[in-house]
Amino acid sequence: MSSQTQSILFALITILLWSTLALLASYLVHIPAFLQLGVALTSCGLISLVKWRYWRVNLRTLLVGVGGIFGYHYLLFMSYRYAPVIEANLINYLWPLLIVVLTPLYFRDKPLRFYHVLGALLGFGGAFLIVSGGKLALDSNHLSGYLLAFAAALAWSNYSLACGRIGAFPSAAVGGFCFWSGLLALALFGAEQVISPTTVALTGSDWMLMIALGAGPLGIAFFTWDMAIKRGDTRIVGALAYTAPMASTGLLILFTDSPVRSTTLLAMLLIIASAVVGSWELFARKR
Repeated sequence: MSSQTQSILFALITILLWSTLALLASYLVHIPAFLQLGVALTSCGLISLVKWRYWRVNLRTLLVGVGGIFGYHYLLFMSYRYAPVIEANLINYLWPLLIVVLTPLYFRDKPLRFYHVLGALLGFGGAFLIVSGGKLALDSNHLSGYLLAFAAALAWSNYSLACGRIGAFPSAAVGGFCFWSGLLALALFGAEQVISPTTVALTGSDWMLMIALGAGPLGIAFFTWDMAIKRGDTRIVGALAYTAPMASTGLLILFTDSPVRSTTLLAMLLIIASAVVGSWELFARKR
């Protein structure tokens, strides 16, 4: 199996895991975001303690890892405080497009082709329809939230590309990134409680769901994403990433009362077209 095929398989596994994030989080809306993130990421780190020897990386790699995982989620959660979630989430979904566009800055042997950009734009169009339902009203009063969401997209795209660039560290080191990021999130939650105390009552199912987040979309997914980025073409992986909001929406429709919009089918067609067009290089090779 070629490294590119392995990359695509790992990317699809990541996307499948990420698609469960919204569904699991929908049952935890009563829990502060940074407590959710802290418990999930810390539990991911604890689960991966069996590989703790691989956590020992140089300072630069550690800063890239923690800065990417913690920085991305911190910026995203903060954007939700200053802008409507739909708009902030849509701007956040610029990160697959940014991965495609920024790839030549990290890998000079991977120039952008027309079909790479077209595929990424089609994917963003599909994400726009899924997230917004075809309706979007950006308000200048929420500018700070929009900027935070864009910063989150930049953080994740640059983290993903940097991991591919400094690929000498083992993927098992991601467990350390998650552990330290989780502790930072818990520290931030503790600081919020000192400033503005709130009562948080956690049930057994709450703990199980947060640990499930750490085992799946905020755990294993980070490992498989790292392997996908390191083993394949980031331009193709970036195009495939737009199938995540489509899969996530499908799960919400199946397991919750989320309505089926008329725009959903069109969005899915755009995202499928995005994956095909953005990966055209693979078809060209076979031909």
